[in-house]
Amino acid sequence: MTQLLRPEGLVQSPAFTHVAVVPPGATTVYVGGQNAVDAEGGIIGGTDVAAQVERVMANLKTALAAGGATIQDVVLLNVLLVEDVDIDKAYPAAAAGLEGATPPVVAQRVAGLGVPGALVEVSAIAAVVR
Repeated sequence: MTQLLRPEGLVQSPAFTHVAVVPPGATTVYVGGQNAVDAEGGIIGGTDVAAQVERVMANLKTALAAGGATIQDVVLLNVLLVEDVDIDKAYPAAAAGLEGATPPVVAQRVAGLGVPGALVEVSAIAAVVR
């Protein structure tokens, strides 16, 4: 079973852990950057960051499922936010999309993303232990 750890001496956040320990034999699933796009590549949510995050999380779950994983199997989540995005509006949608999962998270502010109009991009690593 994968262990998610919150070591003493590091900030104790209910939103994320600091360390993921993946056991031998686990299947690793790598998901590239997901944006708030539909199947045709059109942006969903316009300038509403919460709506974009909601779609990003849905796309992430679709990609994870294709690799035999779920959001609960994620051991590292990488979040890119365009510089001026209000994180307070993005966070609730991201938390809802994580469905209680608390993987280690890397969050970065960037000048822009590869998809015009995208405000957020999420990539992930999952470990499937079955």
